Amino acid sequence: EAERIAAVGPATDLLEPDLEVTHYPNALILPGLIDAHIHYPQTQVIGSYGTQLLDWLQSYTFPAERRFADPAHCARTAGFFLDELLRHGTTTAVAYASVHPGSVDALCAEALARTMRLITGKVMMDEGPEGLRDTAQSGYDDSQALIARWHGQGRIGYAVTPRFAVTSSAAQLEAAGALLREHPDCWLQTHLAENHAEIAEVARRFPEASSYTDVYDRFGLLGPRSILGHCLHLAEDEMARLAATGSVACFCPTSNLFIGSGLFDLARLTDRPDPVRIALATDVGGGTSYSMLQTAAEAYKVLQLQNQSWPALDAFHTMTRGNALALGLAHEIGTLEPGSHADVTVLDLAPTPAIAHRLEAIDRSDLPALLFALMTIGDDRAIRATWVAGKKLHERNG
Repeated sequence: EAERIAAVGPATDLLEPDLEVTHYPNALILPGLIDAHIHYPQTQVIGSYGTQLLDWLQSYTFPAERRFADPAHCARTAGFFLDELLRHGTTTAVAYASVHPGSVDALCAEALARTMRLITGKVMMDEGPEGLRDTAQSGYDDSQALIARWHGQGRIGYAVTPRFAVTSSAAQLEAAGALLREHPDCWLQTHLAENHAEIAEVARRFPEASSYTDVYDRFGLLGPRSILGHCLHLAEDEMARLAATGSVACFCPTSNLFIGSGLFDLARLTDRPDPVRIALATDVGGGTSYSMLQTAAEAYKVLQLQNQSWPALDAFHTMTRGNALALGLAHEIGTLEPGSHADVTVLDLAPTPAIAHRLEAIDRSDLPALLFALMTIGDDRAIRATWVAGKKLHERNG
């Protein structure tokens, strides 16, 4: 099958006569990078100045997302978004759409044309500003129709997507839980415990719940296919419940720093008898870069501030196989093993004069040191090429 890796081994053993070979000298070939939490309607929100989460949503995010009522805007943005991911070496994304079903249609159509692995879903929010509200019933019905239309088409998967407990009623969260029960092979994506004001608002709205995590748990929204963005401010019982359900806490370092939400405590979540599953993500547009390399570099700094370490091999594992495991897709993506989809990122070892100069001082056999340097001072220029399902979809010019 042309889309999958057929074999791995010495070229002299595997190459057939007259087979065309693409050479990448002075480069590293990696599995395609995986972004576990990103917002495609926020490509024109990234880099917006000066507020914290709830004000940031009102000032920037919601006005930008209203524009996705326009199919032409959806199509243009979807194409740009996926091409930008490819330019940064990302071959799989878990992406929020907007509340508009057409935003999902546009993104899925563009992903299908590129044979990309995509998990996405229509935002469900029945409480919020004019022009961005659905209802518990319409959100359920629209999601059902989108699941029927797109889930399992090509390499597309559907994620039931209540934005967060601040913008969904109990009836809507119940509907989201019903969707998951009816479609257990779908995913769930939402946000959890990102910001103190958000947590206080959730407590006000759901006084019967013992915690923010308990709100989602009551409606059946936790589980091994649940990707929960942020998870910064969790009590012990909340972490235990995430661990017990196999839910995934998604580390979004550039967003957490930019919006001033807090520091992700990796050790507290993972150095325990019942570790919480972890993923890494850019969270554009609160996040400030599409680059998983830059995201990993900021993650390293966040952990340094807490006297925690994150070796380069751990970081690159998280960006590839680790995120694939978090999504339940390690049999398809995240490795260069036979049978995996041929999603490949080619890292240039001399993309800029500064990086080339730095790497002169590193022995080429010292892979952790090479990767750490590329992670901490690399960006989109370090991506020489990106291949998806055996086809080259991006090659850097120059």
